Amino acid sequence: MTESTAPRPKALIVLSSARRLPLTEPAGHPGIPTGFFLVELAAVMAEFEKDYDFILATPDGRLPQLDVNGLALNFHAAAGLGPATARTTIQAGVERFGPEKLREKNPDLLKRRESELALAHRLLGRIPVSEPLPRTDAEAVSVRSDVVAGFEASPQREYLSIQQLIERHRDPSSDFSLADLAFVHMPGGHAPMVDFNNNPWMGELLNTLREVDVPISLICHAPVGLTSARYRVDGDGKVTTDPDHAFKGARITTVPKYGEKVMLASGYPKVPGERTRLTYYVDVALKEAGYDVSLTLNPSAARVVWDADHSLLTGNGPQAVDEQAARLAEIVRGRSRDSLSRTR
Repeated sequence: MTESTAPRPKALIVLSSARRLPLTEPAGHPGIPTGFFLVELAAVMAEFEKDYDFILATPDGRLPQLDVNGLALNFHAAAGLGPATARTTIQAGVERFGPEKLREKNPDLLKRRESELALAHRLLGRIPVSEPLPRTDAEAVSVRSDVVAGFEASPQREYLSIQQLIERHRDPSSDFSLADLAFVHMPGGHAPMVDFNNNPWMGELLNTLREVDVPISLICHAPVGLTSARYRVDGDGKVTTDPDHAFKGARITTVPKYGEKVMLASGYPKVPGERTRLTYYVDVALKEAGYDVSLTLNPSAARVVWDADHSLLTGNGPQAVDEQAARLAEIVRGRSRDSLSRTR
């Protein structure tokens, strides 16, 4: 007779399923392909993969889309993002530095990207990859077909909608409860600007998680989901709004407007030859929603903010992901030890 194995603790990963990012300029533009940034997810999943199982969700239950732009080698430098961006930009500008040479000269960044893609194939399953843009990094474009093939060869994973999560949590006959989660993590990329913002079901999820005291981790553009915290959805699907909701005034960080403008002027989102503008800026929207938003003067500098009163952990971009993953592990494992001590 074999001894039964205790179930592993579970964590929730919520990704955007948006495929296209709207623009206000150029006028009449249909928007650019978008998705989530793998680097802002992989570090967290790698930190917990050995001991935790992951529940996957998107706002509407559709598959998330990986943003090919987030596969540029410099984004895999974590806290070294600034120097790595300068180095790879200079290297890419040298005629003899094609994609293969760029990979050869940046073995550590390449190794991390390959490790993160292997993790994604293993844990995220068969998901789409965004189409490249005119200013997408040439080296990232050169590997896109291989990345797509890798995901197409992966098994399909289940992605729940936020509504399904809430309904299962409320169902007394279900064995699922949000209170049993060790933590929730939501990565960025521009995609959350589309379906995390102003979303009543996101608001219901965030408020329920706070009520059951589950740590919430958001990075880069994902903190925009907090604009939805003013919403609640009852058992009949009725949406109500509370301007003085429980998250208001929370201390957070996110991607700054001035960093976003740099990307719109010269980075991958720019429409060549045109002034390019988004429909809004995340940090501005969060300040207007009543949050205490802390930003860095240097957009490539890492910042992570833990607001214990709201069980809310936020980071300002891929440069912060290693620090955020380590801080989240400290928070989760500290709570686990406290819980164990109380049961003795």
